[in-house]
Amino acid sequence: MGRPQGKVVLSFLMITLGITVYLLSISWRHSSLFLIGAGFGITLYHAGFGFASAYRKWFRQGEVDGMLAQVLMLSIATLLFAPFLLHGTLGASPLRGALAPVAVQGAIGAFLFGVGMQLGSGCACGTLYTIGAGSMGMGITLVSFMAGSFWESVTSSLWQSLPRHAPISLLNSFGWYGVLLQLSLLALLGWVLWRYKSLTRSAAVVKPPSQPLNLIHGPWSLVGGAIGLALLNWLTLLVAGRPWGVTWGFTLWGAKLAQSLGWNPSTSEFWSQGVGAEALKNSIWSDFTSLTNLGVILGAAMAAALAGRLSLRPPISVAAVGAALLGGGMMGYGARLAFGCNVGAYFGGIASTSLHGWLWIFFALLGTGVGVRLRRLIMND
Repeated sequence: MGRPQGKVVLSFLMITLGITVYLLSISWRHSSLFLIGAGFGITLYHAGFGFASAYRKWFRQGEVDGMLAQVLMLSIATLLFAPFLLHGTLGASPLRGALAPVAVQGAIGAFLFGVGMQLGSGCACGTLYTIGAGSMGMGITLVSFMAGSFWESVTSSLWQSLPRHAPISLLNSFGWYGVLLQLSLLALLGWVLWRYKSLTRSAAVVKPPSQPLNLIHGPWSLVGGAIGLALLNWLTLLVAGRPWGVTWGFTLWGAKLAQSLGWNPSTSEFWSQGVGAEALKNSIWSDFTSLTNLGVILGAAMAAALAGRLSLRPPISVAAVGAALLGGGMMGYGARLAFGCNVGAYFGGIASTSLHGWLWIFFALLGTGVGVRLRRLIMND
């Protein structure tokens, strides 16, 4: 840990306060979700909680600590979500889980995302928090992610004829027995990963001694990160009425950028009516997903400054730029195709006991295997 960058931290605190006060003029939900997003950014950065990196470490080194942390995160989130989703409301506000069809297009999209997050060196939330920490290369990934997700939104009709089944929720189908079934599966996965870790411990990479926990300056453990992310996603459900999402924000930003460059929304069925048309008409400050996305960037920047490690870092090579462009585009297109990314489909989907979340992670891991090999070929990494 470096020396905290006090003036930078103070600047970010003032920006956060200013945005929060402005958003209060819209509603308490808007300001709350922005602050929750900042909490996500701080947690992701201080815990070094990665999805793409966890899968890459498993494929390359047999290291499963990141995977175990995800199992813990999903288990806690499942328990937190279940009673509220069963009730269906919080006061007068409706609550809904991240449910989506079990579909062939979902499998294709998750596979594309799995390849893309290895080439792009990050997932959806990983892109945001590493940008906040100063990575210019991930800025390239973000732009191509926006382009890919926007492109899928105007070509989504191409995939409508593929087989699909209506959303399946273990909670809706079996009540608490469905929750118990999912928790049992997560426990089994955790046990298998733990046994795998025990059997391969002798071949594992030696790690430096762990540093003492510091809640303000970091670092945090992966267990702490898992608990924090589960709690923050639960708060998102209660405030927004649905779980944490990321990709919709990128899609909207891409559409607004395209519109500013002369694209006509009336040429798109999705953007000329309903939710799409309404979102284009309004400011991004009124969009819940955009607010949490912006909060993640700012929160991660603050966390990096508190740790004394905030600095601009350019891409390491031309090959890395090319991989970021390709990987970001694949993630954007794949996430829309799969009804969400590692956050909306995988984290939120499984926490909501939706089977599309389990489908997502299976095919995303298949794509990860391909992506890890392509990464070596393109980036020699």
